[in-house]
Order: sequence, then C-alpha cells, then structure tokens
Amino acid sequence: MAETLDSMRLIFDNVRVFDGVQENLSAPARVVVEDGLIAEVTGLDAADAGSGPAGAAGPAGKAGAAGAAGAAGAAGTVIDGGGRVLMPGLIDAHWHAMMASLPMAQLATADLGYIYLAAGREAERTLLRGFTTVRDAGGPSFGLKQAIDDGLIHGPRIYPSGAFISQTSGHGDFRTPHDLPKQGLTFIETAGVTAIADGVDDVLRATREQLMRGASQIKLMAGGGVASPHDPLDVTQFTEAELRAAVEAAENWGTYVMVHAYTPRSVQQAIRAGVRCIEHGHLLDDETAAQMATQEVWWCLQPFLDDEDAIPMADPVNRAKQLTMVQGTDTAYELARRHGVRVAWGTDTLFDPKLATRQGAQLAKMGRWFTPAEVLRMATSGNAELLALSGERDPYPRPLGVIEPGAYADLLLVDGDPLADLAVLADPANLTVIMKNGEIIRDARTP
Repeated sequence: MAETLDSMRLIFDNVRVFDGVQENLSAPARVVVEDGLIAEVTGLDAADAGSGPAGAAGPAGKAGAAGAAGAAGAAGTVIDGGGRVLMPGLIDAHWHAMMASLPMAQLATADLGYIYLAAGREAERTLLRGFTTVRDAGGPSFGLKQAIDDGLIHGPRIYPSGAFISQTSGHGDFRTPHDLPKQGLTFIETAGVTAIADGVDDVLRATREQLMRGASQIKLMAGGGVASPHDPLDVTQFTEAELRAAVEAAENWGTYVMVHAYTPRSVQQAIRAGVRCIEHGHLLDDETAAQMATQEVWWCLQPFLDDEDAIPMADPVNRAKQLTMVQGTDTAYELARRHGVRVAWGTDTLFDPKLATRQGAQLAKMGRWFTPAEVLRMATSGNAELLALSGERDPYPRPLGVIEPGAYADLLLVDGDPLADLAVLADPANLTVIMKNGEIIRDARTP
C-alpha cells in the first residue's frame, strides 16, 4: 500500500547516491523530498553514517520504534538507508503499455475494456519493477496515462505516442488481403492502436489526430518489421514527403517524430525528412551510423538476441525475419559506440506476460556492450534527455532521471550496488523502496 506524504518532508538518510550522471556513488548522503520533488542533497559527517558501505545486504536501521515508513520527527519522515544505494527511477524509452503482456490474438479480439484493465494491472507491475517512467511507442495509452496521473491506479509516468502511423502494407497494417480494397476502419484503428495513412494529406491528418489526443511525440512506421504480416524486413515505408509532413506537423506543436526502421535506406530517408529518433536500426551500416551522429539523431536500440527474451514468433516467415534482425544487434551497438551516436535504451516487450517481468533483466543484459555506469546513465538521465525533446508537449516538465534539487522524486533504494553488478536490477526484490512523485509505492525494508 502506498503512503501519501502530502506536503511532509521525507528524508533518505545515510544513502550512497547514484545521481544519474556521475560514474561513482557519492559518500554517505542525505536526500530530502518535499511536495513530490527532491528538495536537498547533502553529505553526511562520518559520525552520522554508521550502517555500513553501499550495497550492504543487512537490514536498514530505524530510529526509535518507527514503523515501515520510517521515523517521524520535527524534520520530517526519516528513512534510514543503512548505506544502501539511492538512484533515480528507471526509464524505458520503448515500451508498449497496452500491449506488453497480452497475446496478440487476445489484443485483436478482446473487449477494449478488458484490454484497459489488463494494461492497468501491468502498469502497476511495471512501477514495482522500478520503472517510474516509460515512453509509450504506440498504442491507445491516453486513458491509462490519465488514470495514473489522477491517482486512480499506480503506474509509471507515460509519454504517449498514440496510434502508430503506418502506410498501407506497412508495419502497422494488420489487415488481411480480404479487407482490401479499404472499405472503412478496422477495430485496431478505431481502438487507436494504429492509423493507416497514405499520402501527405492522410499523414498530416493522422499526426494531428494524435496530437489532439495528447501525444507527446509521434511514431511512424518507416520500414519493414518482424511481427507484421505483409512487409518484408528490407522494405522502406512512406515517401520522404510523407515523413516530412509528419515531422512538420509535430514541429509545429513543438515536438518530434520517432520512426520504426531497421535498414540503411529507411533510416537515411527518415533522417532527410527531419526525424529525431530511430527505433531499432539493428541492420544499419557504418555510413548511416556516422550520419546519425553528425546530425544528432537519437538511436533507441533494444538488446534483441535469440535468447529467452525473444518475442515468440509462431509464423515461420516472421521467425525468419526475427533471426535476420538479431544477427545485427552486436554490430549495431558497436557502430553506435564507434561513431558516438546518442543511444537510448528500451525493451519493446510485446504480447507476453513472462517477458514483461524481465524488463530489469533486459537492462542488465546491456552489460554485454556497455559498462554498468554507461547503462545506468542511459536508463536514467540519458533517456530523460530524449524524453525532453517533447518540448512544450512534455507532460512532466521538471527534471527526470537525476537526483538533484528540483527534480521529480522518482527514487529507488537498492540492496546491492548496480554500478558494480547490473544484475542487482534484474530482480525487483532488490528494490527496497520504490518512490514515485514523492509517494512511497513500496517499502520492503526489514523492520
């Protein structure tokens, strides 16, 4: 049960801080939270820090006979961190809040009310895995976001894209050939999952509709995909003029376009059109990576491998596309490092409740390509910089992903040192306290 703190001060005492930016933990420190924001970050005298080093696995102490929420005193409610690590809440920059845990067949046939209820349940689990913010990369998440923001249910902050915009036969077109020629809107269109648009005028309309609904950024399908039925992986989707129309409409609203694409041709076309973030890109080449770096285009990569976290693909054609795609993952990360491309991290988990539980494990997997400090920066302050591209459409305009005065108090108190071992974050049981917006969502410290 979450504890409502109202305007009370809450103090994390005797913690080692990973602030989202620095490569090292701080000396023992005190972090003060007030009115949902971080108010102060101060060091402790050596005599004040008596509970052991960062990452100590033993129980945190309590002042007096306080209960699970900590000690209440004149200075506010105190949580003795016991030398544990305090870090910003995690950010998943490619999440599908409406589609992460329900099978595709169920998403296509279930009552929309059921889908929303299931998504609300998964949103609570997402938060309890330590993910306090997600960028929703397509789907009808506006109502879910409002319910979370209004306090009706617990869940992460959501940066919604709305319906992903797809051309006919594109990655977002799940119609069958029997549905052609187009006669009207399908269920997934009316539900707001996808918007099929052909031509500049259609793309402008679809983009403006998502902005009207409250999109913080726009998502287009600019190339072939794995899970979609009609588009080979190598195809380039939309024309440059169509992509530019979406970019201009988004820029008129002070925000940006992100695109799904894997290949050099599709990504280079998107860059020429002014797109600011490429999702996936696992089959890119040296020339395209260099172009992304020069033009400061973000690259939101996912750690796709043919392992236990691979999205199940029953169709042999889709499975073949998946195997082709994952063969490029190691090369993609190497290219991003070589050229200094701004890399964001996300999971793109879809259609499987078991895979959804492995959100933290997929973050830990990033140690294959980056140091723990690089991974943690990516999933906190780095992803927050990407989210800030939403400009005036940013639904959460204060700093995210950092521990500094004025930032949102989205915080994790961690058993273990994730700067030494990323696997600590793979198990939510190591998240002793989870706080979002100054509210304690979970407190599992030993009394």
